Amino acid sequence: MASPDPLYNSSYQARTEARRRKAARRRTLLEIVVILLAVAALWGLYTWLTTWTGRVPEVVVNEPWRLPLEGSLEDVKTGKEVPVQIVRYPGFTVNFNKYCHMPNYVVWELTADEVDGPEQRLSKFFEDKSVEGCATLADYKKSGFSRGHMAPAADMKWSAEAMRASHNLSNVCPQQSVMNSGAWSTLEGNCRAWALRDSALVIIAGPVLTDRMPRHIGPSRVPVPERFFKVVLAPYVDPPRGIGFVMPNARVEGGVQACAMTIDEVEAITGLDFFGALPDDIENEVESHASYPLWQTLK
Repeated sequence: MASPDPLYNSSYQARTEARRRKAARRRTLLEIVVILLAVAALWGLYTWLTTWTGRVPEVVVNEPWRLPLEGSLEDVKTGKEVPVQIVRYPGFTVNFNKYCHMPNYVVWELTADEVDGPEQRLSKFFEDKSVEGCATLADYKKSGFSRGHMAPAADMKWSAEAMRASHNLSNVCPQQSVMNSGAWSTLEGNCRAWALRDSALVIIAGPVLTDRMPRHIGPSRVPVPERFFKVVLAPYVDPPRGIGFVMPNARVEGGVQACAMTIDEVEAITGLDFFGALPDDIENEVESHASYPLWQTLK
């Protein structure tokens, strides 16, 4: 047998080593591509989980029968000096204040059919980067305040899109947990019961921004409201009726009933003008009377 050719063996080993190095480079390149794709996917998932990008028109309040309207029951007049940014989400509309990093108010219609549904409340909140001045997740982190929904998540169980939209920080204000899970939550539950009874409600809620607000939270210095308001209109009953509430951002002594008042009184406190689309005589009647015990006992 002929002796192995040293030159051939050397050349073969060199080619083998070159192929090995080339294969190793391909594996390394493939691993880098896989890692980059994984990072991009994780970043995309994080962005989706923390940023609202949807733009679905809200449910429009239907015109109550036999009730001539001059405009929409959702329209609210604000002072000329109030910064206004209208943001329409599925199920509710936010009038946003970029300087306060929270809504001037939030308005929505709650029908009897929307009181319940299959959607569960989410554990995450989202920054809506399309809203100028929107608060961030960092603003509420370790702030000691709850992220208080203005349009409640429980009112949006009828739609996955509406439920997710309700968790935008543009729909949120800093609330004391004792108030958020106490009287405020009780009032939200009452509104759902009233919507079942009265066919539908138009609800407007928000912080009282006319108050001095010395406390702030987070890097954005989000002011902490001293009080919150809610006005409720039952436009489908005959005759239509309304009621208002102003609630301290603290433990509410006396509960929801202690915070009840006329819509006229809420307007005087907030500087907002509600339900101007109603005929003047009906608006005057609806906004000048309020009886919480009557609202609770009406059938």
